[in-house]
Amino acid sequence: MLELRQLRFQYSPPAIRAAHARTVIDGISLTLGAGELIALLGPNGSGKSTLLQLAAGTLQPQTGEVLVDQQPITRLTRREIARTIALVAPSREIRFPLTALEFVLTGRYAHVPAVGFDSRHDLDIARESLRETDALQFASRRINELSAGERQRVTLARALAQQPRWLLLDEPTANADLAHQISMLKLVRDMAHRRQIGALIVTHDLNLAAEFADRVLLLKEGRLVASGPPAEVMTIPLLSDIFNLPLSIGHHPQSGRPRLFWESNI
Repeated sequence: MLELRQLRFQYSPPAIRAAHARTVIDGISLTLGAGELIALLGPNGSGKSTLLQLAAGTLQPQTGEVLVDQQPITRLTRREIARTIALVAPSREIRFPLTALEFVLTGRYAHVPAVGFDSRHDLDIARESLRETDALQFASRRINELSAGERQRVTLARALAQQPRWLLLDEPTANADLAHQISMLKLVRDMAHRRQIGALIVTHDLNLAAEFADRVLLLKEGRLVASGPPAEVMTIPLLSDIFNLPLSIGHHPQSGRPRLFWESNI
C-alpha cells in the first residue's frame, strides 16, 4: 500500500517570509492500494501535480509522511523508489539525441547493476512497453522528432519498463488524440486490475475519469473535498462548486457511468 498521511506542503522561496508562504497541500491523507485506478480531479492550482510529486518522494512535505508498505519513503534510496513507483510528468524536450527505445531503456536503470549494460531481458521489456503503448513504430526515431502526443506515449512506455507497483500519471493523455486517450487509459486500467498495480492519475477530462476510474478524488485549494466511486462523488453540487461552473449530469448509454455536460446558456 502507498499511503499519504496528513501531508502539508508550502512553497516558500527564500526571498519570501514564512508568514507569506503559499500552502499548496493542506492536510491530505489517502491510500492507493494494489489493483486500483484513482483519478485526481480539481481546477488549476488545486495541488494535483504537487500531490503526485509528494507521493513519489521528489518533494518533501513540511508535515506528514508518505509510506510505502508502512515504511517512510524517506528511508528508501532513489533506486529503491524507482523499483516501486513510476512518476510520469508532462513530456518535455529532451536535450540528448536518444531514440525512443534508448529513452525507454533508461527506465530500467533501477533494475540493472550499478556498473553494467542493458541485457536482452531489459531490451525485451522495453520493446514490450513500447508495443503496449502503441509506440513500437517509433523505436528507432529520435525522441525529439516525435510529436507531443507521441512523446507522451513513449514516456508512459518508459514508466511501464520500470515495472513499478504504483504508477503516478500527471495528465498522461494531455496531448493525445481521442483514440489514444481512450487506449492509454484502458491500458492503465487493465494493467492495474490484471497486474495489481496501483495507479493515481491527474486529469482534467471529467468524462474519461468517470469512465475509467475505480475511485475519484476531488481537490480544491489544496484540500481533499471528496473521495469515492465516480457515481457517488461526481455529482452536480460537488463539481459545480469545485469548478465554479454550472453543470448537468447524464449517463453513458453503455457503461452507465456518469457523463458531465456544461450548461448551454453560459
